[in-house]
Amino acid sequence: MKIAPHSDALTFARARSGARHRLILVSKYAGDAVTGVDLTAALGDGCDDPVTAYAAHGYEGLRRASSGAPVITVTLDALTLPVTLTASHIAVGTNFPEHAKESTVTDGPFLFPKEVEPTPFNAPIPAGNALLDYEVELCFVALTDVDISKPVECMGIILCNDVTDRATLMRHIDPRNITSGKGFTTGKSAPAYLPVGNLFVIPRDLRAFITGIELRLTRNGVVKQSARQSEAIWGVDQLLSETLKRQELRWDHRGQTVRLAVDAGVIPARTGILAGTPEGTIFKGLNKSAIPLGLVDWVLGGWSKPVTHWIVERHIAQESHSKTYLQAGDRVCISVEHLGELRNVIAA
Repeated sequence: MKIAPHSDALTFARARSGARHRLILVSKYAGDAVTGVDLTAALGDGCDDPVTAYAAHGYEGLRRASSGAPVITVTLDALTLPVTLTASHIAVGTNFPEHAKESTVTDGPFLFPKEVEPTPFNAPIPAGNALLDYEVELCFVALTDVDISKPVECMGIILCNDVTDRATLMRHIDPRNITSGKGFTTGKSAPAYLPVGNLFVIPRDLRAFITGIELRLTRNGVVKQSARQSEAIWGVDQLLSETLKRQELRWDHRGQTVRLAVDAGVIPARTGILAGTPEGTIFKGLNKSAIPLGLVDWVLGGWSKPVTHWIVERHIAQESHSKTYLQAGDRVCISVEHLGELRNVIAA
């Protein structure tokens, strides 16, 4: 795994140290271990989170602190969340053209809230009764309270898996207006539905850095998603401007009203902005055979519910039977140069 030189980006990992974290400025990622400067030892016990450390010392201050500081090597299994994030995130749907095509969504991209606590890079993902799908994504992270009415110069980035229960999502969407985002929060916000990578990166030049990022996800060792972040329709600047336009919108999430994590044009520090997934998800649009079968169900006495309900239920039943979606024991891995890894096993 290549690590960016500190002149281009600061790369952080964290390891548990008793009740606290030990913050590492990573310089090497080889095998099953990372090596780097122990910033907590160099700067004191209060330096245990990259956002806090960056606010206190800045980019160059952290570079200087690495000179002559103790170097440690930590196994990947000892790493935990590399940064503390909020539980309210801003997400974008169909932000890659080929994913929009495979999902049969023609009028995106669109935004919606994702409401879930992040989990570590090696945390299990529960399958339950879901039609469980993966989505490799780059996540921008606000380092301070960000006024998005102005150009944003610096943000952190981290990998994530925007895990989705397609059955729940489809049961809650507005089939006449997919890009309203209705149902997406509910289908994507169950516990453990946001594992994040084991590294947190603060680039010196955010926009230049992300142009070289190539997202990659495998399922049981087989590559399922692979694309450059530069293929996204909305880059970071447009994601922020579109968020500003939608700050007054509301969505329903299991009976509660939720909104995008922005207030009066300001995104709170530590908020994640998920930048969309490329093609290769398990979901490929509605099964065509579900349409006539759902129509039959409606004609044969299902008039108390709209015909779309029966079509969706037929699709869900077909997909549940085929076991196409993630199953207990599956391994989903995300590995991206300069950004680290996720290694998640699907639990029963």
